[in-house]
Amino acid sequence: MGTSSDVLSKSPLDRIPIVVVTGQDARGPTRFKPSRFNVQATTAEGWLLLWNTYSGSMNAFRPSQHDAVRALISQQTEADDSLRIARYLNDRGFLVPVQTDELRRVRYAFGRENYRSDRLELILLASEDCNFRCTYCYEDFRRGTMLPSVREGIKNLVRSRIGSLKELSVSWFGGEPLYGMEAIDDLGPFFAEIAVEAGLRYGTHMTTNGYLLTEEVADRLLAYKINDFQITLDGLPDDHDRHRAARDGGKTFATILRNLCALAARPDHFSVVIRVNFDRGNAPGLEAFLALLQQNFAHDERFVLAFHAVGQWGGGNDANLDVCGTDESHAVRSKLKAAARSLGLNVTGGWQPGLGAGEEVCYAARPYNFIVGAHGDLMKCTIDLDKKDHNLVGKLRQDGVLELDVDKMALWTEPAFERDTGCQGCHMLAACQGVHCPKIRIDSGERPCPGIRRTAKQEMVAYFASTQAGAAAAGKSAVADEATAEEEVS
Repeated sequence: MGTSSDVLSKSPLDRIPIVVVTGQDARGPTRFKPSRFNVQATTAEGWLLLWNTYSGSMNAFRPSQHDAVRALISQQTEADDSLRIARYLNDRGFLVPVQTDELRRVRYAFGRENYRSDRLELILLASEDCNFRCTYCYEDFRRGTMLPSVREGIKNLVRSRIGSLKELSVSWFGGEPLYGMEAIDDLGPFFAEIAVEAGLRYGTHMTTNGYLLTEEVADRLLAYKINDFQITLDGLPDDHDRHRAARDGGKTFATILRNLCALAARPDHFSVVIRVNFDRGNAPGLEAFLALLQQNFAHDERFVLAFHAVGQWGGGNDANLDVCGTDESHAVRSKLKAAARSLGLNVTGGWQPGLGAGEEVCYAARPYNFIVGAHGDLMKCTIDLDKKDHNLVGKLRQDGVLELDVDKMALWTEPAFERDTGCQGCHMLAACQGVHCPKIRIDSGERPCPGIRRTAKQEMVAYFASTQAGAAAAGKSAVADEATAEEEVS
């Protein structure tokens, strides 16, 4: 029996032996239910494809496994952790404990990401002018190169965050960013150096038309760690030059292709998304265009194609654009992606593994993301820019202080799914969180569903077919991690 002083100085509970319980405890087995965020598709050969929009997991189960696995995720049979396959499906997110509130999980994921203070994303308009006059462009070209005072404000903003910042992302946009090379030469080395000094995870991107991306300019950009690009080619020369003429009406295709080929000849590590915009005018010629790309970029992992339908994005020429309808766009895109893959070209866009919680949320919805204009305007959406007052959320001062309009920031970054019961009941909620495109909800009040919500099953089947084909060509299995699952399905 301890003395009073012993009891006051040390908890008597510490004298009780600790019993370590392994395996199933007295509460019995853990019961599982199917996740509400599962998407399933079946291939023509009978493979069952599962994707969970919260965990991002994708699994392919062989035809022999199809019925047993589908029963588990359809509540047709009991599922608990006495079944190894149930534990496997739980680990992947397809089954969750019966007491789980998955809407609450989404709220947590949204808050955890939206209110972080260790990340800063800047989209910098190095120049708001452009050397092109594309038919579908929505910009006004009212300002030139970013002012020196704004560049100093950006440096001071980043300096002020050192200590709390862990991740810095810088995207160069315009106008045409290479029109503002003076700003890039000033800020590019600064970002690269301070990221190293402060130990930041640093990512860069540039959306450029590629016309000014000469070998000498590429040398400078790569030295600044700017090594991820999006460059647009809209088909064969006649089609491209009709869409994307120079500001003096001149042709641009040959120069861009020459610069891309020079980039491909380099040994450096970089990535280029070749964006292909299509409408009813150029779509018929794009398969021939792919043959040209094959000659220069096939089997080069640094080059990837992305196909996008031309939209009426708010430009003065919108009424004259021969845009495709939604179903037509999907059909054209699917056909082009299949054709490109058959030629050994890499393709991005649409469904891919790892597409999980928050992956379909627009950058504009995140409070840590800002567009900085050439004169220091702070904006959220790269389509609205300074054309709509609600997109002008503040001003960057030269000392690095962000003068923000709280109400406008709240408009862009609110958890809109909280007041949208349609979003709350949707299997895509985990990925898009109701803010796939805040602009749509702000402009029209309509729910901004991602396109993948309509096309997920087709995209999953197409992706699986392409990985199977690629694995077969390499003599490997595309479903290596399903072997374990197969052993457990009876």
